[in-house]
Amino acid sequence: MTINTPQIKRRELLKSGLAASAAMTVGIPVSEIAKAAVQSTEGTVVWTKGVCRFCGTGCGLLVGTRDGRVIATKGDPDAPVNRGLNCIKGYFNAKILYGKDRLTQPLMRRTNGKFDKNGKFEAVSWDEALDEMAKQFLRVYKKKGPTGVAITGSGQYTIPEAYAASKLVKAGWRSNNLDPNARLCMASAVVGFYQVFGIDEPANNYSDIEKCNTMILWGNNMAEAHPVLWSRVADRKLTHKDTKIINVTTYRNMSSNLADQTIIFKPNTDLAILNYILREIVKRDAVDHDFVNKHCIFAAGAMDIGYGMRPTDKYAFPAEKDVQAKQNEIKLDKWEAIAQGRKEGQVVKQTQQGGKAGAHWSITFEEFKKGLEPYTLDFVAELSKGDPDEPMEEYKKKLVNLADTMIDKKNDVLSFWCMGANQHQRGVWVNEQIYAVHLLLAKHARPGNGAFSLTGQPSACGSAREVGTFCHRLPSDLLVAAKPARVKSEKIWGVPEKTINPKVGQAFMGILRGLEDDSINFLWTQVVNPFQAAPNSNHWLKAARHPDNFIVVADAYPTFSCQYADLVLPVAMIFEKWGLYGNAERRTQGWQQMANPPGEARTDLWTMMEFAKRIKIKDCWGEQPVPGLKVEGYEDGKLPSVLDAAKEMGIDPEATLYDVLYARDDYTKVAWPDPDLESKINSTAAPAKLNWFPEKALFNEYRQFTLGDGHDLADFNTYMNSTTRGLMWPVVNGKETPYRFNQDYDPYVKEDGYQFYGKLFKAIPTGNLYGVTDPKPVPLPNKAKIFYRPYAAPVEQPDQNYDLWLCTGRILEHWHTGSMTMRVPELERAQPNAFLYMNPDDAAKRGLKNGDYATVESRRGKISAIVQTNQRNFMPKGTTWLAFFDRKVQTNQVVIDATDPISEEPDFKKSAVKVYKAG
Repeated sequence: MTINTPQIKRRELLKSGLAASAAMTVGIPVSEIAKAAVQSTEGTVVWTKGVCRFCGTGCGLLVGTRDGRVIATKGDPDAPVNRGLNCIKGYFNAKILYGKDRLTQPLMRRTNGKFDKNGKFEAVSWDEALDEMAKQFLRVYKKKGPTGVAITGSGQYTIPEAYAASKLVKAGWRSNNLDPNARLCMASAVVGFYQVFGIDEPANNYSDIEKCNTMILWGNNMAEAHPVLWSRVADRKLTHKDTKIINVTTYRNMSSNLADQTIIFKPNTDLAILNYILREIVKRDAVDHDFVNKHCIFAAGAMDIGYGMRPTDKYAFPAEKDVQAKQNEIKLDKWEAIAQGRKEGQVVKQTQQGGKAGAHWSITFEEFKKGLEPYTLDFVAELSKGDPDEPMEEYKKKLVNLADTMIDKKNDVLSFWCMGANQHQRGVWVNEQIYAVHLLLAKHARPGNGAFSLTGQPSACGSAREVGTFCHRLPSDLLVAAKPARVKSEKIWGVPEKTINPKVGQAFMGILRGLEDDSINFLWTQVVNPFQAAPNSNHWLKAARHPDNFIVVADAYPTFSCQYADLVLPVAMIFEKWGLYGNAERRTQGWQQMANPPGEARTDLWTMMEFAKRIKIKDCWGEQPVPGLKVEGYEDGKLPSVLDAAKEMGIDPEATLYDVLYARDDYTKVAWPDPDLESKINSTAAPAKLNWFPEKALFNEYRQFTLGDGHDLADFNTYMNSTTRGLMWPVVNGKETPYRFNQDYDPYVKEDGYQFYGKLFKAIPTGNLYGVTDPKPVPLPNKAKIFYRPYAAPVEQPDQNYDLWLCTGRILEHWHTGSMTMRVPELERAQPNAFLYMNPDDAAKRGLKNGDYATVESRRGKISAIVQTNQRNFMPKGTTWLAFFDRKVQTNQVVIDATDPISEEPDFKKSAVKVYKAG
């Protein structure tokens, strides 16, 4: 972008931290930027390195403080991620701390001075809040055991917070009902990594943007969702004339403005398009046979896996029951029958989600070719064309060009995807198909070539995936279902063997459904706004108010979820605590505390530790019921008592979870203040009157999980050092790893050029496209899998009653549920409302025009939003789009809660709705 101003040069603008695009968006003249840049350097401002609070890009910041208050943030020119740039949200990191309605005291529903589920919120002391919370927890725990209690967190946890939560739930409560809202955005990517490579997270890094000449966006509007990365993409495009961008999407969006080609496909048919490309690779003999023969095998898996909904309609609204029935069986339509090599109209029973849905096996290359055979250009074009007004021949040319571009040996290709591929009823399959394309062409884990999954939250990688705050995970890719993983974790945590529950817990949607079906009665939400963020939310809003349920919401602001809570806890925000985040390129970044939280707000870590002081070992470590537990070495349906084993280890049953999990000898030896670090404030240690450093102690212990297994992290002080701008793990001998699996860059690869050394799912049966032929597991060390995955139709599609698609997502100015960005006046003014984007003809047919209020109705409920037809998002006929940041609209009340059955990630992109003028 050219800045027409003599007052300030571009480099100075970057250093001032006000990216011109952000400033202009909110109406700040550039001349005022220059003035602000001068003023911000006056006085006693202290600048400290930090990390942006928004999205998974991981932009580096310089944070300015004065008199104990954050007064400004600016892009860090020395940060390799953003090189001094900020997007509009990043620019306002300082202001998200100081909204007028910050929570500063615990609030509890009370009547006559006592807790009352139907009472009004009143300010209470922390002691009263935590005492009541512990009382309610023990009420539920004594009745239902570990499966009756839960925590929902997010990829907005700091790494120490996430690790503390994992220890509290999995070692303390002996429950696995801990799940982050990364389940709502990245779980499909996680399972894709697991099944293909045996280890999580990308092999490549952001510098590939400057090394490639081709970028493919798979349902990923980077211009709005990852704007700083998009700036790097734009720079590459504008400075290297041969660079090509292809936007594969269901609607024309801001990323289309820079793209050479936009391919608009029908929802879910990305599965077919990818199979067309795979077929072309095979048909043209463009396979890199040497690479594939050395480093890959072919695989297939179960087809009839359901749609991640309840298998019963007991809790369904009447209008939902027809779609709900498809969870158990479907009738194959024409397209599915051809695509899957079966008969049209065939009734197919569906397997419920879980292990069966993820089952897979090796197949031959010939079987792989056979599966791809139906995906001809004619078949895929007719199935997938998403814009009714686009001529078929033009659409076919685009598909051919997409295949030509990816296959061309001269092209260095990066594929990017995020929510469009992950929030998908077959999201794991789509992830695996993208990898299949890159692996067949040997265009992965190489400079300028790779399949690159992006993340939506600042630490969805570092705090959700790496730390293991999922219901099926332990730190560093360990799985709760695996005995060696549990034994390793118990040893590091210093708890008896068999403390950790071997049964996988409830995922995010399972926890909310548990509130509805009375299987979970205690829920503590941290750094997440679930009752606005989760799909089909009318169910969960009602469930939260059931008399037996106790809901604790810990947040910085009175979010929509707070309305449905019984207890609200005020928490510290990003720069008011010590922390680390892990971004989408495996870069771990740390920051020191810079300011204190307002009033009585406390860190989530302090809150967990104080709560743990109120729960004794004997409350949780005796014999506990676990319905459905059936594991060798355990009595069916029961966790054994470990109290005797604890005594032998010197653990008193009267000790608290705090004593055993947090106040360990090796923790208390980590001195606070740290003599080698600048900051001398700590909002966890100070109110607890500690002379030890909780965040560092937790990180030190967590790091033990990572060393020697391909996840190696550096030490705490290295990340906190003012000169360190993050390191990409594995960090071995102080050196980061830019590319994994590649012998030229990865210290874990010792020979053969490439080794896909992940350990998960690396011994599988043998079979064909439709099932296992030999159940004996065959080891495949150091191999990646190239999957055959067929097209499958979405469970709900437009019909005569609900005749439009609804897709949801994020916009540039706001983030997730808007609980922070809507507190920033400039951002609220820039985009105060979530618009219902419609095709102009669709709107006109319904008597609607720009600015009209429309009702959006689905099988799940009704909402209202303002219609927009001619800017930002340009929808093909039959398709609508709505952001979910706007509390006034509550988009997710009409969204279906179907999920990918393997990853259990909801599909926010494909709901059927009808739209009419609001009365």
